[in-house]
Amino acid sequence: MIKYSDYSKLDGISLAQGIRNKDFTAAEITQCAIDRAQEVNPGINAIVHENYGNALTQAVNFDNNPDLSMQSRVAGLPFLIKDLSEVEGVASSFGSHLYSGHVSSRNSQIVDKYIAAGLLVLGKTNTPEFGLTITTEPQANGPCRNPWNLDHSTGGSSGGAAAAVAAGIVPVAHASDGGGSIRIPASCCGLFGLKPSRGLTTIEDNLAESWSGMSVGHVVSRTVRDSAAFLDLIKLENAKLYPQPESPNSFYESLNTEKKKLKIAVQVGHPSGEPLDQDCIVAVQKAARLCEALGHHVEEVQHPVDPIVAAKAMSVLVNIHACQAVMKRVDELQLSLDDCSIESSTRIMARRGSEISAVRYLAARASLTAAEQLLQEFHKNYDVLISPVLSKVPAKLGWLDMNSDDLKIYAGRFKAYTGFTALANGTGQPSMSVPLHQTAENLPIGTLFTAAWGNDLLLLQLALELEKSAVWPGVATAL
Repeated sequence: MIKYSDYSKLDGISLAQGIRNKDFTAAEITQCAIDRAQEVNPGINAIVHENYGNALTQAVNFDNNPDLSMQSRVAGLPFLIKDLSEVEGVASSFGSHLYSGHVSSRNSQIVDKYIAAGLLVLGKTNTPEFGLTITTEPQANGPCRNPWNLDHSTGGSSGGAAAAVAAGIVPVAHASDGGGSIRIPASCCGLFGLKPSRGLTTIEDNLAESWSGMSVGHVVSRTVRDSAAFLDLIKLENAKLYPQPESPNSFYESLNTEKKKLKIAVQVGHPSGEPLDQDCIVAVQKAARLCEALGHHVEEVQHPVDPIVAAKAMSVLVNIHACQAVMKRVDELQLSLDDCSIESSTRIMARRGSEISAVRYLAARASLTAAEQLLQEFHKNYDVLISPVLSKVPAKLGWLDMNSDDLKIYAGRFKAYTGFTALANGTGQPSMSVPLHQTAENLPIGTLFTAAWGNDLLLLQLALELEKSAVWPGVATAL
């Protein structure tokens, strides 16, 4: 019988290997995950829809059928799905009162991949309404609290996923990223978070649910090798909506293949001139020094893309797809946008989206294509760009209020807090947050690493070098 003290020290790869070696069973580690969730989730609110009983039943079935351990390298692990993806028979609220009482009748395609890999779904994790902001404080499900300091935000929109992993409920959890929503929570909660390249991984078969290619799914994890193994589960065999980058047969098996010394650019200043907290600057400087110590060439640069132009283009797309997400349910319920139960900023975004013309949409797409071309040229000279993930340490809960009486305050704080992660969504590049710094108060601060489209393996290999050379936070100590 595995004890929780041992369970919490092992990553997903080690746990799955232990099941195959019969050191412990899938049911035992699933029970560890459930016990930990029942202990800490009331305080952090990471899991908003439970599936504990079904997961345990599936774990017992897994143990009784040895062939199931061959489904994947991580078969038998307890796992959590972000509440923006659907799991058949489990509640899906999308962080919104608009979906109160809704139970999914199907799986999202990425969920099908995870289930086929032998993962056991424990439940659904907290997310802001429709994933539209960078903190996880939805009115529908309540705020998610950072396991490192319960007064602070987990980031968003995969805040529940990050909190669950940082709290030691599961070693890996599903996440998604349309503007920083894997990397920001990874940064705030002391985890590793990779946003894959556009076109590399499983998506739904329409532009709306992938935000015109800006949004992709993957995981947050405590180790790089877990991230690589889970990337193998969702890697597409053939191109779907978007061009497919070249990739290895297995990211996990390629982690330790021969690596070159990299030319790394560093961007410290905020793209729009906003002030940065000193800890965010220190995090970048620490990352740059570590890369130099590993033999890579590092130099400070100015970013080649106009951040204001790119941000305006992305906001056009986000508003359109926010409108699509809201109106799908509004129409099902035969409501109006004015009368439905959604948060203030969501309503504004949906209304703006409904007013955007095809001409503006195409102009926004053209603007982002131009940014892609600029960055293709940039990456001919530099393999990787380092920058902050956020401009401030993890915010206190309530500071970024989507229902503020004055939404100009919300918009101003959003702009001041972010500015680094979203461009990679608009251009389709792989980008990752690496947990290399903590404040004096033990709040984690990630550093952002971004590479050219299709260079996901390069980032994972660099992250593995960094992981071997520095102490990462692990399970949060505040709980």
